[in-house]
Amino acid sequence: MLSRVSIGGLLLASLLLSACSDEPAATSTPAYDEARARLVIDHYADMALAAYSDALSEARELREHIDTLLAQPSEETLAAARQAWRDARVPYMQTEVFRFGNSVVDEWEGQVNAWPLDEGLIDYVADDYQAVMGNPGARANIIASQSLKIGEQQMDLSELTPELLASLNELGGSEANVATGYHAIEFLLWGQDLNGTGPGAGERPATDFATGDSATGGHNARRRQYLEVVTDLLIADLEAMVAEWQPEQDNYRAELAAGSVEDGLRKMLFGMGSLSLGELAGERMKVALAAHSPEDEHDCFSDNTHFSHFYNGKGIENVYLGEYQRVNGETLSGPSLSELVAASEPQLDQALKTDLDASEAALQTLVDSAAKGVHFDQLIAPGNAEGAATVNHAIDALVVQTASIEKAALVLDIQALNPDTANHSF
Repeated sequence: MLSRVSIGGLLLASLLLSACSDEPAATSTPAYDEARARLVIDHYADMALAAYSDALSEARELREHIDTLLAQPSEETLAAARQAWRDARVPYMQTEVFRFGNSVVDEWEGQVNAWPLDEGLIDYVADDYQAVMGNPGARANIIASQSLKIGEQQMDLSELTPELLASLNELGGSEANVATGYHAIEFLLWGQDLNGTGPGAGERPATDFATGDSATGGHNARRRQYLEVVTDLLIADLEAMVAEWQPEQDNYRAELAAGSVEDGLRKMLFGMGSLSLGELAGERMKVALAAHSPEDEHDCFSDNTHFSHFYNGKGIENVYLGEYQRVNGETLSGPSLSELVAASEPQLDQALKTDLDASEAALQTLVDSAAKGVHFDQLIAPGNAEGAATVNHAIDALVVQTASIEKAALVLDIQALNPDTANHSF
């Protein structure tokens, strides 16, 4: 296992060394070519546009498979819809590096990718379902209900609309109440994963979407409608985010371009470091491992977590290298942070590339394990020392990588990057 690194300690040591040096102060020179840096920021926006556009096209493809499932419910059409959902995750997970530092994304993301969720809010669950304590919506079962009372508030659920579903997110003040986004769709396609930390994902039957005598699950018309509405809302949300990154528009991209070069570069590096450290290493891996909790794994119904983690890591690498492979196989490449860092500190640039390769290899280990039948929820099982070592190795690689991201920020004269730790210690 790689040794864990104190990110704050590395930063403090670096600052102290520079402050205590007996060398005469050097003549101030720019940390980077500003015109080139502007091109790096513009290309960052191009990559965001490409990745969100891919996520949108894959969501539309998912909607087509859902239409087929609802027209002809069968295990084959359900399997195809599930695969379309997995495919849709590939570009989307690479967009999450844009979330941190760009408030327009962070404020939007909760409706699109919030997790973990109390699935009893949406549909039927097993009798022994363990909901989040104190959640008033934990067993609301929107699909089976025409109304819902939370405290003194009486809600009309008779018509399932995008506006209604969106309003139910964080119902009653509980973050576990998630009614929309990728994970709501995931739950509807797979159902609960009742296997705990054992092998197997959710096993919802296709007959839960049937309308005739073979129908199971109850309230199938409502379930079918919910699936259609929540998928359409996902598409609309992605359309809105694509619009924010279009060039030559009055949108967030224009705001980013109008800002300072330092601010743009900070957003890029902060996004990389925060996804790497607090979110991926912390919230998505450390929490689940410490609690041995499959409810805390990212794609808990489908057991697709290994790929979600891998493509989060790929998104971090994309931003640094200025490269993104589109779903059609084409590679978008352009001016990069790597080039800016290499111009001043080529050894540090190479070190960060090495760390990115190491974290990718560690996350690939999760993918390889799943291919052999041992998924993330099994790796985090109590008593699975080998699985814990595999997950910890990935966590440690991300921590080391974040230290190099902070060093790269200093080379570009971006002081105190302070990536979000999500209150985790590493």
